[in-house]
Amino acid sequence: MFNPDPFDMFSFMSIIGPIFFLFVFGMILFAIVRGIKEWSHNNKQPVLTVEAKVVTKRAHTSRHTHNHNNHMSSSSSTSYYVTFEVESGDRMEFHVSATEYGMLAEGDYGRLTFQGTRYHGFERR
Repeated sequence: MFNPDPFDMFSFMSIIGPIFFLFVFGMILFAIVRGIKEWSHNNKQPVLTVEAKVVTKRAHTSRHTHNHNNHMSSSSSTSYYVTFEVESGDRMEFHVSATEYGMLAEGDYGRLTFQGTRYHGFERR
């Protein structure tokens, strides 16, 4: 007597596969929309220059390992961030270039120029 398995792997994958695809596609679309929204918001903000102090610096390094045809390779990328404190005591963190990161030191005073969340520069005094 043949008793079919109630849990058929092929029918399970035919349901889960499209759901997984839609989820991943939705996450990518969400990230794109969020990036465009932030870019648009920054463009609408005035460019401000204020007195500020460099209070902290940090770097975030992410490593990636790739396997292609049994050939392993790895890469890494580093993002640099600087936190400034303005006269009111408010703190703002900005993503900066590696060159800018290297030129700034904690405790530096000067004029910070920014537009929304977009860093434009820091002129040391």
